[in-house]
Amino acid sequence: MPKIAEGVYFIPGQDGMMPDSHTCVVGNPSSKDLSLIDPGLVGKGNYKIDSVRKLGIDLKDIKRVIMTHTHFDHIGALSEIQKKIPWAELWIHQAEGDPLEQGDERTVYGMEMFQQVCQMQYGIKSGSFTFKVDRKLQGGETLKIGGMSWEVIHIPGHSPGSVGLYYSPEKILIPGDVLYADHAIGRFDLFGADGAALKDSLKRLSEQEVKILLPGHNRVVTKLPAGYILETLKQWEPYLG
Repeated sequence: MPKIAEGVYFIPGQDGMMPDSHTCVVGNPSSKDLSLIDPGLVGKGNYKIDSVRKLGIDLKDIKRVIMTHTHFDHIGALSEIQKKIPWAELWIHQAEGDPLEQGDERTVYGMEMFQQVCQMQYGIKSGSFTFKVDRKLQGGETLKIGGMSWEVIHIPGHSPGSVGLYYSPEKILIPGDVLYADHAIGRFDLFGADGAALKDSLKRLSEQEVKILLPGHNRVVTKLPAGYILETLKQWEPYLG
């Protein structure tokens, strides 16, 4: 289902040895002001770019990359994407944007052992995830992009700078890895994660009316039951502190 709604396009991740995040492109094509959300895993850049082209989108119309968060499986292909669209700005929440600019990769890898595995498997050098961030999101903004208005919701817990993007007219939520289908949530044992903060974030998301859920992994839900997020929170609340 590449087209979710008018101005919302979905590119499924291609999991391999490690998971590859889904990628979304948002914006009305006629606006020529499109945004690519979450490039995905190292080595998946060409696949994501080819998928964008197959959607009939001109790469010149992609004006920015927005990160829901900066874990390895979401930001790994960023440098590959930037080589194809070097003019595109990079927008990240400040809580993760500041460390990226400073070369602090702890949030990217989540744990030291995983960093060692990734660097060995993909031949990555330390410092590879140092990026200039053009806009540091705070949460609470309304992004008027691509002829649409997307609300930015800061939802820490899975990572310190996780954000959800909410499109009210179609009740679409892009929550990164905070919330999935099948009452699953993102892990909260990595660097910068916090179970109590994740609980609060799920409460915040439960206040939104969501009909279409586009999570970072696993299946998309196009007819989300009413009360789903609150029910998910109640199932996980005993474990979140």
